[in-house]
Amino acid sequence: MKAIVVEQTGGPGVMRLLEGEDPGPRPGQVAVRVAAAGVNFIDTYHRSGAYQVPLPFTPGMEGGGTVVAVGEGVTEFKPGDEVAWAQVPGSYADIVVGRETDFVPVPSRVSPATAAAAMLQGLTAQYLCNTVYPVREGDTVIVHAAAGGVGLLLTQIVKYKGGKVIGTVSTDAKAELARSNGCDHVLFYEGFGAKAREITGGEGVAAVFDGVGKDTFEESLSTLRRRGTMALFGQSSGAVSKFDPQVLNAKGSLILTRPTLADFMATREEYLERAADVFQMIEDDNLLIRVGESFRLDEAPEAHQALESRKSTGKLLLIP
Repeated sequence: MKAIVVEQTGGPGVMRLLEGEDPGPRPGQVAVRVAAAGVNFIDTYHRSGAYQVPLPFTPGMEGGGTVVAVGEGVTEFKPGDEVAWAQVPGSYADIVVGRETDFVPVPSRVSPATAAAAMLQGLTAQYLCNTVYPVREGDTVIVHAAAGGVGLLLTQIVKYKGGKVIGTVSTDAKAELARSNGCDHVLFYEGFGAKAREITGGEGVAAVFDGVGKDTFEESLSTLRRRGTMALFGQSSGAVSKFDPQVLNAKGSLILTRPTLADFMATREEYLERAADVFQMIEDDNLLIRVGESFRLDEAPEAHQALESRKSTGKLLLIP
């Protein structure tokens, strides 16, 4: 098998394509030939050492592909089945091995590559606006990085649920993409707080979905209405500094949460339900998955550079 390996943390250049033996599935495991692996910010955090994992390791958590072998005791899948996953370490490879419960079936009308592009970001968007803050018809919310992978999907789901979206972007091109994706209002980051207040007639927004972090956090709090929800689910601009929770009281009994996907697919039933919901929306043409760019497996460093530059739009994929 071929896989990207990180032997020491650092910049994108520490990732190297190496060859090794195919480990094959053990009892309870499934081996999958990878059609596409998703590139996500968490992969860059692992590579840089911001989130520490034991060295050496193969980055990547997400992908789609075809089952090639199953271990003893596996009952849900058989060779030839198309599957996808959101939390299987070592996905920057041509073969991925994980527990049977790590994978979900992919409907025939959804390609493995589309499934790979939809899993981590699609499930994130799904739990954010259905569970963290259940968007109601007429709610106005802010989606930061509205032209990014999660932002594009989150906007579509909020609109499907009857909400209104104020999207933030950094360039004219991203503004046009966010607008064409359904954003009701598109703002650049500078001064977005005052403008969002103005759009809502001074009331503020029901929720802010913030994957940017340090650069947007404080101003985001100022946009929330009384008892509004701040969902800080990422930190593409860096980690938020120490925070005094008394600020939440002073600004109107705000709700602050720092959710992570693993806690919203903690049971097999929940994982299958959320994935099925995302796939059904894709099948019904209610959720468009945009792949911004695809890279060869050995181009993983270039993929990370594109993501970390914040110049990319849509989903980035590695194709073994």
